[in-house]
Amino acid sequence: MLNRAFPAFLLCLLVLHGSSRDQQAPPPLKYRATGSHPELIALYEAWFGFPKHISVGYSSHDAHVIKGQMRSAKAAGISAFVVDWYGDREPFIDQSYALMQKIAAKEKFQIAMMYDETNAQVGATDEAIADFTFFRNTYLLPQSRGAKAYLTYNGRPLIFVFPKGGHTNWDRVRALINTWHPIPLLIDENLPGQYASDFDGYYAWISPGNAGWAANGSNWGEPYLSNFYKTMRDQYPDKLIVGGAWAAFNDSKASWSLNRHMSSRCGQTFADTFNFWRRDFSQNDPIPFLMIETWNDYEEGTAVERGIPACGNQRESLRRTLKQLTKAGN
Repeated sequence: MLNRAFPAFLLCLLVLHGSSRDQQAPPPLKYRATGSHPELIALYEAWFGFPKHISVGYSSHDAHVIKGQMRSAKAAGISAFVVDWYGDREPFIDQSYALMQKIAAKEKFQIAMMYDETNAQVGATDEAIADFTFFRNTYLLPQSRGAKAYLTYNGRPLIFVFPKGGHTNWDRVRALINTWHPIPLLIDENLPGQYASDFDGYYAWISPGNAGWAANGSNWGEPYLSNFYKTMRDQYPDKLIVGGAWAAFNDSKASWSLNRHMSSRCGQTFADTFNFWRRDFSQNDPIPFLMIETWNDYEEGTAVERGIPACGNQRESLRRTLKQLTKAGN
């Protein structure tokens, strides 16, 4: 594991690889990075310490742990945690989120919510409306504790959605949040679908694409990312694009396991997914965000919190490269 090298690894990957574009220039992005490259954010699971999840050696209710995680993330070039949140369906996670937002404000870190949609077939929309209302009143109002730490783009809060049952009427949810000030940017998973007009953007998520999961883990997601970025670039340049980067996937430790596996390929999976957006977007028109998936989901084997796997000759090559780049940056 390249634990000590991980911070430099994240930062240097943005300059290690060039970019390529089709001959015909695509339309410019409506939402582009505020700097020269995407802002790095990371998905965070706040359920550890709750009995139904595996033990990882810490509790998501431990303020000391959370503070250390935010400091480690900042050192790695990450500016925000996007916290998986379930409303009142998971009180333990809501308590974790409240603590994290308060700490983030003190640590000059950022935080955002990813709404985990209910699987329920009946009442999904009413539940989403109630959850969004609770979240706004508790965490987004100016007087809310740590509200200044919430992740924004041009002053608008970003709210991510993790779809599940697909029973939510997002027209109604959109009508609700359009009454808020400022109006949030609503970001959905994968590519636009039935409720495309309700969402301001889309994020890539860990997936092998249409080819499906390879038994040996060799399908690291290239077909999926290629389709996601090209489709967003060519058909939806008016939507906010959040790229995805992951190091591996293995859900064998999860209670919901489907025996899915994606090999780390000695760190190459992370390097490839981290830089994939460059194939379709130039340095003059970078996407606004790149989400690392994930910071600490140990149950699905995607955590980068404790380092990026590397092995053999590639480990030495990475270390030499990192050393050279560290010297160049000083």
